[in-house]
Amino acid sequence: MAKNTEKKCLAILDKHFSAVSSIALSEDGWTLLSAGRDKVVNVWDLHDYSCKTTVATYEVLEAVTTVSSGSPFASFVASLDQKSKKKKTPSEETHFITLGERGVVRIWKSEGSVCLYEQKSSDITVSSDDEESKRGFTAAAMLPSDRGLLCVTADQQFFIYSVVENVEESELVLSKRFVGYNEEISDMKFLGDEEQFLAVATNLEEVRVYDVATMSCSYVLAGHKEVVLSLDTCISSSGNVLVVTGSKDKTVRLWNATSQSCIGVGTGHNGDILAVAFAKKSFSFFVSGSGDRTLKVWSLDGISEDTEEPVNLKTRSVVAAHDKDINSVAVARNDSLVCTGSEDRTASIWKLPDLVHVVTLKGHKRRIFSVEFSPVDQCVMTASGDKTVKIWAISDGSCLKTFEGHTSSVLRASFITDGTQFVSCGADGLLKLWNVNTSECIATYDQHEDKVWALAVGKKTEMVATGGGDAVINIWHDSTASDKEDEFRKEEETILRGQELENAVLDAEYTKAIRLAFELRRPHKVYELFAGLCKKRESDDQIVRALQGLEKEEFSFLFEYLREWNTKPNRCHIAQFVLYQTFNILPPTEIVQVKGIGELLEGLIPYSQRHFNRMDRFVRSSFLLDYTLGEMSVIDPETETEHRKDKKIDKEEIIASVSIIEQETEADQKTPSRKRKSQKAKDRSSKKRLVAEAQGNVIAV
Repeated sequence: MAKNTEKKCLAILDKHFSAVSSIALSEDGWTLLSAGRDKVVNVWDLHDYSCKTTVATYEVLEAVTTVSSGSPFASFVASLDQKSKKKKTPSEETHFITLGERGVVRIWKSEGSVCLYEQKSSDITVSSDDEESKRGFTAAAMLPSDRGLLCVTADQQFFIYSVVENVEESELVLSKRFVGYNEEISDMKFLGDEEQFLAVATNLEEVRVYDVATMSCSYVLAGHKEVVLSLDTCISSSGNVLVVTGSKDKTVRLWNATSQSCIGVGTGHNGDILAVAFAKKSFSFFVSGSGDRTLKVWSLDGISEDTEEPVNLKTRSVVAAHDKDINSVAVARNDSLVCTGSEDRTASIWKLPDLVHVVTLKGHKRRIFSVEFSPVDQCVMTASGDKTVKIWAISDGSCLKTFEGHTSSVLRASFITDGTQFVSCGADGLLKLWNVNTSECIATYDQHEDKVWALAVGKKTEMVATGGGDAVINIWHDSTASDKEDEFRKEEETILRGQELENAVLDAEYTKAIRLAFELRRPHKVYELFAGLCKKRESDDQIVRALQGLEKEEFSFLFEYLREWNTKPNRCHIAQFVLYQTFNILPPTEIVQVKGIGELLEGLIPYSQRHFNRMDRFVRSSFLLDYTLGEMSVIDPETETEHRKDKKIDKEEIIASVSIIEQETEADQKTPSRKRKSQKAKDRSSKKRLVAEAQGNVIAV
């Protein structure tokens, strides 16, 4: 301990025989509590640094915290203290809370080392004595503003305990639970009358029940000794919500979710229970498929749903259904048939209740992960590791349709919208929506980063829940109706804006019309408006005003339109004119900020160069035409202009030069014939060169 600013050790409190895991101070600051893994709490007096007392807790402790006065916990402790036989003066009492490997909250009084309160059970209490399987609390703290006791578990959960005052006595209850990590999700089903809860089986010995609205963990169903692999839910005739679970501990458990208690345990399987399913009509039985290759029917007759102790479940019938593990089971809507899918690449249909074999479905090249009966037709759907989903006829076991589209094993498939569509998920992390009649994949959703093992479909809400190896739960809603409504609303709005656009054109409000045309994304209408403005006088101001009224995002569309117009000869002049006005009103700093401007300019520049080259050739050709027509006396020269005077002078000089050349030629005719012939050729070439140069000068003028 340090005093003031001096770095000096005042005392060493040496009383623990193992690591100290937590410490806490009393409100007055003169009492220190230390908890360690030696299963004791030491109470220290900081006046003389002496150990006042040692409280043996018989539990490896991870957290200790004091109870502050004036809080609900203080009144709760006071009521507990009144029941205690040993009483001390209030000034000598110190109350504290301990948490450790047992996963229970305990409240202590230091004087006399009395445990005033201990939880009977906890949601993280593990019945196994294996040290590795124990998951207790790792930290705890009292929340401010009397919000309760916050406890942190070893499996990344937050528990908030609050004091609830009852008529008889107050008690400590778990008010909130926050799950930090779900681990790998193996199965899930919707729960409740309105399907407001979601039961999730993760890589744990418990089933977590989430509130769909808030996705907070409402409660857990703990009782299995091994990992829960499968589950199913139903609503009994008495209105209670029932849950059946299958586990690696080779047992099935029946739960009353309303009371959050286990009401039945079924034993008899010799392997992991990989699939369970309730009856769909009578809810008087459920079936289970196991790694021991057997299919069992369990009776629910005579089982009380309000029993405090679980009863032993009895089987109606058993059959060795397959040559390998059974991965999936499904019961028909009328409870007359049950279907099983196995590792042996086949699915079998059995008649209830005696499990008489009806037909075997053969055709998959890999193991079958999921089976389900159609809600409307006499057919069964199977999902397999060969990346396909098949629909089979129950009557003769023939394959009616095959759906291909997944890039890896299809792990789950389930019907929706009264059997007209179905959803499938697989090891590729994709969720696909299919149309049964057309055999087409309507949509594909990619929201998982690992295999999607679990798929749940709500019967009333039509919600879809998916979960997988990435420990993520996604809730999907059917947006067909809302999408149609939004589409209708957008169409109606588009019609109104289109009429507003036509009214603006009739009223010659081009600025408003161009802005509306951009909002409606009508490039042809934008071109017509710009073309109409170019035909009018003093159109520059109107075009400038129209361009200034555009948003920054709309300039990107404008450049796209200009790029397309610029590629066509009959529209390029409009594109160049609008482009010129755009570069005049936009500074370079804003131009470079236009989205995709580099690619847009790469498309504009080559065609612009081609257009300018063509115009240059037209201008040159027009001068040659003027000269030719002038020489043919078709058009009168403009003698008043300076250009015509210069042209006339140049013409006289050319004639004079030609006459001089002719005189020199006549003079040279007296020379020998060979030289005369050579001189004539030179004269002709010189004459042609002078005439060509003269013509070039005239054309240039």
